[in-house]
Amino acid sequence: MQKTYYIFQKNKVVYRNNGEVPHPFVQNELDFITEKQSPLIMQEAPTEKGLITVELGENHQLPSGYELVPLRSLLGWADDSLFGKWGKASQLLHWFNSNRFCGKCGSPTVPHPSEMARVCPGCSTNHYPAISPCIIVLVYRKNEILLARACRFPIKLYSTLAGFIEPGETAEEAVEREIFEEVQLRVQNIRYFKSQPWPFPGQLMLGFFAEYLSGEINIDGHEICDAHWYSYGRLPEIPSAGTIAGQLIRHHLKKMAL
Repeated sequence: MQKTYYIFQKNKVVYRNNGEVPHPFVQNELDFITEKQSPLIMQEAPTEKGLITVELGENHQLPSGYELVPLRSLLGWADDSLFGKWGKASQLLHWFNSNRFCGKCGSPTVPHPSEMARVCPGCSTNHYPAISPCIIVLVYRKNEILLARACRFPIKLYSTLAGFIEPGETAEEAVEREIFEEVQLRVQNIRYFKSQPWPFPGQLMLGFFAEYLSGEINIDGHEICDAHWYSYGRLPEIPSAGTIAGQLIRHHLKKMAL
């Protein structure tokens, strides 16, 4: 089996600057990139043999022809399968870094021999990758959709509403709560769309549509800085089609055009 290496530095993808989509590296490329400079982390995914994540030190000097690109830039550039593998490698790397020591007794952890887990030799606790479930929802009414600008977004980008699912809460309950908390609207007819792994650093986005029921837009001012109803013919800048937010919007617009 040929091993493939997903190499990161400073939370970014190491990219062979040849104009092609960033692909994982093979052994001779890894040797070239790491010559005389040992990586900080090199771990193989226990349940996917051959997928190896590599983290280079911050001061590691990349050879000529290699550069760093944000993982997010691969959305819409790489296909879903390739982005999924880079995303998985990134999540595993975050997990390795976050679980070097046992959260129960403080002992150093070691890789599990066969499972996607790290084991504590001190108290025998297994530490599995933590995935945080989130909802992301497109609210619509008649020929309009609700788009909002999160305070962290670029000034022109508007998107769907999203948030984390809280303990003891269903995904549908999270949809209702997040919408009301962020823009003070009530919704009905909540429908599941699809999901998307979101490795920033370890979420699973569950996409929904929801029909407007009542209320007037009143933004929270903390997470959401602006929100409006937009007709289909005058949309602001929206997320790319590689994101689940962009897919929610485009799917709804296509359906309404039929």
